[in-house]
Amino acid sequence: MIEFDKLAPPEKGRKIEMEKGKLQVPDQPVIPFIEGDGIGPDIMNASQPVWNAAVEIAYGDKRKINWFEIYGGEKASEMYGEPLPQDTINAIEHYIVAIKGPLTTPVAGGYRSLNVTMRQMLELYACVRPVKYYRGVPSPVNNPEQMDMVIFRENTEDVYAGIEWEQGTEEVKKVIEFLNKKMGTDIAEDSGVGVKPMSIRGTKRLVRKAIKYAIDNERNSVTLVHKGNIMKFTEGAFRDWGYEVAVDEFRDHVITEDELWDQVKGPDGVTPTTKKGAFKHLRGGREPGNPGKRIVIKDRIADQMFQQVLTRTDEYDVVALPNLNGDYLSDACAAQIGGLGIAPGANIGDYIALFEPTHGSAPKYRGLDRVNPSSLILSGVMMLKYMGWVEAAELIEDALGKTIMDRKVTYDFARHLKGVEPIKTSEFGQEIIRRMKN
Repeated sequence: MIEFDKLAPPEKGRKIEMEKGKLQVPDQPVIPFIEGDGIGPDIMNASQPVWNAAVEIAYGDKRKINWFEIYGGEKASEMYGEPLPQDTINAIEHYIVAIKGPLTTPVAGGYRSLNVTMRQMLELYACVRPVKYYRGVPSPVNNPEQMDMVIFRENTEDVYAGIEWEQGTEEVKKVIEFLNKKMGTDIAEDSGVGVKPMSIRGTKRLVRKAIKYAIDNERNSVTLVHKGNIMKFTEGAFRDWGYEVAVDEFRDHVITEDELWDQVKGPDGVTPTTKKGAFKHLRGGREPGNPGKRIVIKDRIADQMFQQVLTRTDEYDVVALPNLNGDYLSDACAAQIGGLGIAPGANIGDYIALFEPTHGSAPKYRGLDRVNPSSLILSGVMMLKYMGWVEAAELIEDALGKTIMDRKVTYDFARHLKGVEPIKTSEFGQEIIRRMKN
């Protein structure tokens, strides 16, 4: 039995186990949660009743989540004198599946991002962000329903593992001198310098997880997004290593974009004029020259991809990116379907998973019972699906969609809808529960 310094696990419930590479979820699992900073208490208090109600409606008395509060951020600092105590890391490692509210990250000074630290300490190398439109949500684009992507963002390398030397320091002067004299560079003397590492291991395990997800969920494609035309040995290597994983480990399940294009130009009677036309043959098992449906592996330059997700949204499905590209693109895609308030997220390693909303802690709205809890609620939906409790997850998704269509929405959506009065954070959760029960 694990021992904690200042935590008391619930008396009832059992931990989730891993056996032969698969999660073994008991009927009454213990799930640790971090309430979060700022709006964290508001959205967690609205979300937990929704998850509990869905489990009860779906499974009756058979299944129940035993919640176990652990601490990060402000509450942890009050209790432990530090924002991320070892108790919290140990609890997530031990119980395998956990969920958290947003934690405040100081800008410039202060302590390092707790989110980044947790991802690195727990080896949660995949930041998984589904981006899906729910009818009735106000959107800045004409056809937001075309957006149905799952973004796999590398979570431990690139700028998250970046090393910097501040302009004007003795350290940066030594770095610049070494690079200019020994490596033939021409860096200005008044520069700050940063290094971003990207490894074969880090890249391949991310792309491997993205391809496995695409196979398991019958998706059409996996796109590798990079800036390899400029940064050839980091971003370009990400692309190359990603293709290596696809071809070496998933040959029977995938076809590269170039291979597909060569096929449709060949003597098989299929002569679409564009790659988009070629991809249509993949859907429904109609890939030229292949009786089964295989996943297309393709790549795009990062800046090109930002345009493509606006102009050719439905051509993209599962997307794998290095850290910084993934940060930008996931937020840009979320904007198309209503914003970060309705965009869920998860940080997943080989098996440990920490689910969280994609937005920040918004401290100015703390305690106002005003903000949209959908990002956290849907992160809980991801958690339930990860646990295999799909029936409960689908109940929530269906009821949330109905709640929005009935225009029972918080202020962030209401301000874009004519004649709609916003409801409170807590009321939004109760509206979802009401529709699950009806």
